Amino acid sequence: MAERPRVAPYLTATPAAAAIAFYTAAFGARQKALMPSLDGLRIAHCELEINGGSVMVADIFPELGLGNTRPPLPGDAAPASVSLEFDKGSEVDEVFARATSLGAKAEAQPTHTFWGTRFAILRDPFGHRWLLNGPLGS
Repeated sequence: MAERPRVAPYLTATPAAAAIAFYTAAFGARQKALMPSLDGLRIAHCELEINGGSVMVADIFPELGLGNTRPPLPGDAAPASVSLEFDKGSEVDEVFARATSLGAKAEAQPTHTFWGTRFAILRDPFGHRWLLNGPLGS
């Protein structure tokens, strides 16, 4: 059995299949596992490798009482963010441009920070917030 990451965000998205397609196109995600639901309409579980880490994604299943989760609502303040750390600051700009061209909303344009990184924030079309960081001068 492959080693699982020690910490991995688990995102609820509706529809999860569209979120998986977005993360693949915007962040270069690679699908590691996929479990469709028995109804054939939703995703029960998906593991994506993004930027060397793992992110899990699934649709909501209120009829099963699993996890008591919901996708973010439009206009909600984000209770959590997913941070992507890049090897080069230029990757922040590239990923930000690609993601926003695919429907993500800019919360903070790419900028040089006082803490020494190239940094940007975006909200994906499914309501999840992503922080992009890369070293300056690269």
